[in-house]
Amino acid sequence: MKQFGGPVLFLDRSDINTDEIIPAKYLTENSKHDLKPYLLEDLKIQGFNPTTDIPGKKVIITRENFGCGSSREHAPWALEVNGIYVVIASNFARIFRQNMYNCGLLAIELDKKSIEEIFRTFANKDTDCKIIINDDGTYKIKLIAGSLSKSYPFRLGEFEKNLIETEGWVGFADAKY
Repeated sequence: MKQFGGPVLFLDRSDINTDEIIPAKYLTENSKHDLKPYLLEDLKIQGFNPTTDIPGKKVIITRENFGCGSSREHAPWALEVNGIYVVIASNFARIFRQNMYNCGLLAIELDKKSIEEIFRTFANKDTDCKIIINDDGTYKIKLIAGSLSKSYPFRLGEFEKNLIETEGWVGFADAKY
């Protein structure tokens, strides 16, 4: 099973679209791995450099409407081949969110107030994220920066949990049918 959590990449912007996640000119690539060097290549955020800021990151925390724009599986694929299995935002474009789960990735939604607090508290620090899935059906993310830590609960539907446990739609279908 994928290891969820790790060092956080903060992208302080709303409406990051699928063309910014993986530019359309690379959609003819033949494998997921071929997409790896182009993740967030066209994303414009002051001070962000995809070449130096992405390596080693495992979680993205961003604002609202992440994954808007064209529907394409390539966007979660590009995240996955870069080892980013979790994106946390106040909300996601509907199809992008489902594509994340179909690939066995976590698209965690937190309320805007929590996202604001996270950016104020953690964005300028080296931050790690732990995903905690309890046996009682409760879930939370725990952010840690030095001696500072804070947890935020999130919801995960049963079907989404099944997709995560089976590493996506193909694994789920193999297990069920």
